Amino acid sequence: MLRFESIRGFDRAVWVVASARFINVLGSGLVYPFATLYFYLEVGISFTLVGTGLFANSVGLALGTLVGGILADRYGRRPVMIWSMASGGPALATYALVTTALEFIVVAGIAGLVMGLFTPASQAMIADLTTDATRERAYALLKVASNAGFGMGFVLGGLIYGITQTGVFVANGATSVVVAGLLLVALPSSPASDSLEGPAKSIRETLRHWSRAVTHPTILSLAVLNVGFAVLYSQMNSTIPVHAETTFDLTSEQLGTLFVLNPLVIVLFQLPIVARISRWRRTRGLVVSAGFWTVSFLAVWLSYGTSWALGVGLIGAFLVLRTLGEILHAPLITALASDVGPVEDRGSQLSVLEVAKRLGFGIGPVLGGLFFDYSIDQFLWPTLVVLSCILAFGILALERRVSPTQNGIVVSG
Repeated sequence: MLRFESIRGFDRAVWVVASARFINVLGSGLVYPFATLYFYLEVGISFTLVGTGLFANSVGLALGTLVGGILADRYGRRPVMIWSMASGGPALATYALVTTALEFIVVAGIAGLVMGLFTPASQAMIADLTTDATRERAYALLKVASNAGFGMGFVLGGLIYGITQTGVFVANGATSVVVAGLLLVALPSSPASDSLEGPAKSIRETLRHWSRAVTHPTILSLAVLNVGFAVLYSQMNSTIPVHAETTFDLTSEQLGTLFVLNPLVIVLFQLPIVARISRWRRTRGLVVSAGFWTVSFLAVWLSYGTSWALGVGLIGAFLVLRTLGEILHAPLITALASDVGPVEDRGSQLSVLEVAKRLGFGIGPVLGGLFFDYSIDQFLWPTLVVLSCILAFGILALERRVSPTQNGIVVSG
């Protein structure tokens, strides 16, 4: 359970960034359950073109993440974060004006681009504001803020959507403007800003720094691992609901209630677990994370041919186990990546990690869909078990290439 020791010792600016993340993700939660329904059922855009718009949004997010990392290293974290949120406000609110498929695709792409700038800049800011002893806990705090905001957004979004369907998009845009104002008023410049060369740096030198950052062997290895982890992540929102509904005939209300386990476990246990493993090597925590994913997919595999109660219980076990894996993975891999290179490369390096995650989120549903389309879904879960084991071995191999300091071990003397 949450203990005060796990949230002590943070710079005030860390709490500002966490508050900004909470408000920002709350806005995303307002529209997440309703966007597809609205554009497909109310606007009349075909499901294929709605999917195309969502793909355009993912591409925009990936490009924005890459650009955001470069800009954060060149101009500083704070201005990129503020600009992303300020421009994201009108971009997100414009969804309310969409009447055609082309408009939806264009708006989705632009919104993804400007919102993608925020993540690498905010993650680099957190790394700048923390020490090795508090960095994992700070990233865990962001994770808690995100899940709390997302869950609250679901509830508020349902109330707003029942009154005015387009209101959820306007409200989402408004949350971005609020975040921009909060950052402008309350967030100081990053303590690493003095070490950044700033806008005087030439474009050629900026690209040279970016190239150095994104081709770092350890960063590339972490990116490959992050693709694999994202493939595992994506199953919760793609294949697991289909399996639960088709195998156990769960209603949407039952499924929604079951899936509350994910944010609930994160909010309750994210900070205390990360605080408890603060003395571990980051790579060892990632191996344990892969272990939780392995057991979670075994639970799904065992649910075939069982009774309704046992099967639903095993799906619930999957949600809890994979969430424990998520609790360990997200802060540890981000903290590890933030310490691999010099401070002036952090934004770019963390952007590579985010782009890899986006790629895995795209691959995961396609991979799972193939197994279901060909009616061999019972073989998907052992395949994912094998992938989880491969990730664990990959992390152990990577451990030999990172220093104890990079791996979260404080070396005395």
